[in-house]
Amino acid sequence: AAVEDYIQRNYSQMEVLAKYEISSTSVLKSWVKKNTSHSEIKDSGKGMSQAMTEGRKTTFEERIEIVEYCLKHQKNYQLAAHTYGVSYQQVYQWTKKFETNGEEGLRDRRGRTKDEVKLTVEEKLKLEIQRIERENERLRAENLFLKKLEEIERRRR
Repeated sequence: AAVEDYIQRNYSQMEVLAKYEISSTSVLKSWVKKNTSHSEIKDSGKGMSQAMTEGRKTTFEERIEIVEYCLKHQKNYQLAAHTYGVSYQQVYQWTKKFETNGEEGLRDRRGRTKDEVKLTVEEKLKLEIQRIERENERLRAENLFLKKLEEIERRRR
């Protein structure tokens, strides 16, 4: 409809952009070019496509299921993304991780440190030093707070 309005000169370029909430002139121009060359224009308007879905949290089991679905359908990432309501890029990344590291590659390891068993003695000592430094900083802040509180109470008397 936007292309037709523009080609038939019913509206100016800016009016078409505003009316159909098109993000830029280059998008409209590419649609017009595809239309005049008789290519298929895929609708990716607001909420009409899963191409840029908002990410959602998935469980480890869901990720395995999504990857298996994608592989079963000849790595059709778009179909898997649309079916499970996740982004194309996420399906692609999970599939690559699955192919290189197996199911373990799909685990979300963000924010987790190595297991204590796998650490060297030096790494364990560094962690202990960091823990003590954090505790020391917390105690300094607590001490400063108590001094201020004591000073405020003294002034009230």
